[in-house]
Amino acid sequence: MFYFAALLAFALSQSATALPYPVIQFNNASLARLPVAKTVAASSALHLVTSDRARTARLKAMGMAAATGTPFTEGTLESVPAVNQAVTYTVNVSVGEPATVFSLIVDSGSSNTWVGAGTPYEPTSTSENTGEIVEVQYGSGLFLGEEFTDTVTLGNNLTVANHSIGVATESTGFNGVDGILGIGPVALTAGTLSPDTADTIPTFTDNLFSAGLIADNLVAVSFEPTTTLDATNGELTFGGTDPTKYNGNITYAPITSTAPSSSFWGIDQTVSYGNQTILPLTAGIVDTGTTLVLIATDAFDAYQTATGATLDETTGLLTITEDQLDDLQSLYFDIAGTTFELVPNAQIWPRALNTAIGGTSDGIYLIVSDLGTPSGQGLDFINGQSFLERFYAVFDTTNEQVGIATTDFTTATSN
Repeated sequence: MFYFAALLAFALSQSATALPYPVIQFNNASLARLPVAKTVAASSALHLVTSDRARTARLKAMGMAAATGTPFTEGTLESVPAVNQAVTYTVNVSVGEPATVFSLIVDSGSSNTWVGAGTPYEPTSTSENTGEIVEVQYGSGLFLGEEFTDTVTLGNNLTVANHSIGVATESTGFNGVDGILGIGPVALTAGTLSPDTADTIPTFTDNLFSAGLIADNLVAVSFEPTTTLDATNGELTFGGTDPTKYNGNITYAPITSTAPSSSFWGIDQTVSYGNQTILPLTAGIVDTGTTLVLIATDAFDAYQTATGATLDETTGLLTITEDQLDDLQSLYFDIAGTTFELVPNAQIWPRALNTAIGGTSDGIYLIVSDLGTPSGQGLDFINGQSFLERFYAVFDTTNEQVGIATTDFTTATSN
């Protein structure tokens, strides 16, 4: 098995060379909107916590390697069991001519696109094996395979010829999906190829922008809360923002300078519960691949004390009573001078989905969980799917910033 030095972001300004941009066919040069589906796999909620924490540990190690220019190795992490993600947001992607359709996880915490975890990849007339080995680690998951270039289509009008994709020869932790569509910063692809470890792989968004077919190198994400196991409740927008998906103005925060969050879609924010600051201004990331809202251990302890919640041994999540729910206060996220309110209803797991994660039908479980490390580590929070289902997010490569805005679902009481 190959274990490469991952995320060598410094190489972009030194020895790294990007792979050639492919030829692109695009039928709408303004915006491209793609539906995104959410799936909740029936499993123990412990998988939510285990998977999220394993992912956090991996992101921290890989991000620090990128920031310091040191090789990332498996020895920097404790071993964790392979655990399938309990909650995924996926988009359908067609590869080849004739095309095979793959269901890929939308992941802003990585940047490689790969297939073959479920549906097998069959080379066609448009496929070319580059001779490169590609490997990416995802917390408790793993992908290892070969790099191909092929025609890739998202939706009905977004086609990229000669786009780099990984084809799995080995993958763990990805049951029920076919791979990943990475929408993170391109620097995250450095070190994932072998033997050309210095090369980076342009993302799908990069390829559109490089050809001048979208005005800005950005992708916007709209998720919505749902109470069903499977629902098409999201949208990806390439090249701009969709004003029908958010309210008011978008607040933009520059990518944080604090490592390791600086290697991702990282921002600085303050978190308060009611009028009590539980996490002073610090760095963390916005991440579509994390299910919960994770905060540093000291902030989590303060949150648990303030809410009166107890840790449920079956699910690994905090649980509260009906009376405590009545008294639950809002969480406030201060980002770039704007305060975003996560209302009490948004802090609880959808009760209609309790049994799907191993909980009781009448239980009340909180979606705020322990990051697993104290604050001051350079990645002290992750605003995951539970946050993104209430707020619109923009990942802007052109201007090196992350945008956040309220939506019609910010104060919804769907849970």
